Amino acid sequence: MPKIKLLMVDDHEIVRAGLRMLLQAQPDMQIVGEVDTGRDAVAKAKELAPDVVLMDISLPDIDGFEATRQIKRALPNVAILALTMHESDEYFFKMLDAGASGYVPKKAAPTDLVSAIRVVREGGVFLYPSVAKALVRDYMGRAAENGVRSSLDGLTDREQEVLRLIADGLTNQEIADRLTISAKTVERHRANIMGKLNLHSRTELVKYAIRKGLIEVEG
Repeated sequence: MPKIKLLMVDDHEIVRAGLRMLLQAQPDMQIVGEVDTGRDAVAKAKELAPDVVLMDISLPDIDGFEATRQIKRALPNVAILALTMHESDEYFFKMLDAGASGYVPKKAAPTDLVSAIRVVREGGVFLYPSVAKALVRDYMGRAAENGVRSSLDGLTDREQEVLRLIADGLTNQEIADRLTISAKTVERHRANIMGKLNLHSRTELVKYAIRKGLIEVEG
């Protein structure tokens, strides 16, 4: 199987050096480039077409949000994983809106970063637990203040179940096994959900699930 081609974007050499040591030790990963500015990230991504871009947010020229938007416009199949010191929901949603498929704080364990890279490479969305928990807690607090549980826009109970499992990162087959239905039925539910909500990708489904307080995060 081909190795996962990685482009690292961070303006601190010491951070890139640590990442280099970690990722070069992974048998299924290959660092194809590293840059320290947002503009160089866009140019290098277009040149190298990596599988995954590790994107810092605070960069000296254009920030990680704009660099992510530009890369996704030019290379929609490239997965972008935010690796940042910021853990607020504002930054998280802004990166997802820009097109990122995951968000990992720099304090995360190395194993979490390695797992996140593999998840987004396969088309999944990676939510670091502390970030996801904070987002769900924030949503539930606001819902309680408003005195209402947000509408789920006409989704059936089964569609809500499927949506939760999609947002948790399960594949169609894993969802089918969990719910004792066929993978084709899961795909039909997924299509119905996306049609009802006018969503177009797993990332958008995850953002919706977070905002509705559907994602359950352990520990």
